[in-house]
Amino acid sequence: MILYHTSDRVIQSPDIHHGRKNADFGWGFYLTPDKDFTYRWARDSAVVNLYEFDEAGLALHRFTRSTEWFEYIFHNRRLQDGLTADAVIGPIANDTIFDTLGVITSGYLTPEEALKLLLIGPAYTQVAIKTEKASANLRWISAERITRADAQTLKAEQEAYQERFAEELMKLTEARDAEKPHNE
Repeated sequence: MILYHTSDRVIQSPDIHHGRKNADFGWGFYLTPDKDFTYRWARDSAVVNLYEFDEAGLALHRFTRSTEWFEYIFHNRRLQDGLTADAVIGPIANDTIFDTLGVITSGYLTPEEALKLLLIGPAYTQVAIKTEKASANLRWISAERITRADAQTLKAEQEAYQERFAEELMKLTEARDAEKPHNE
């Protein structure tokens, strides 16, 4: 599998213990097989590292956008990674996950309603390398410095996404309010 990792430098030997512990799939070295995603979201002067990942002999866990995926992310955001795997592969949670999880914690949205919001937008894939065994199966190939990012396109996409998210949230709350009995 060909994978990409964007950073501010060349990373020939990834460190699985560097980075946030409360990321989507917990602590690990994150990559994506989505080349388009990698280049579109890279900041100006970023370095895109290219790797080959050999999945043979590894315990992999694959997610799709589902309740199981949502619950796993929800628990990881609270530092409760209960999954044992060398690598985890699945969708990247959209940019509103922090807000969505906060709304669930407050009791405003149910987990089912929140999952509907998290399904909005494109489904890009991420791969979290979680063990040294999996890291040993990751071979650095090359790196490329990006000198220009398309900020206008990304800004327009983010604005369109935020508008759709707000519309869907409004629909959810209106539907819930319509189901409540009215006091006379």
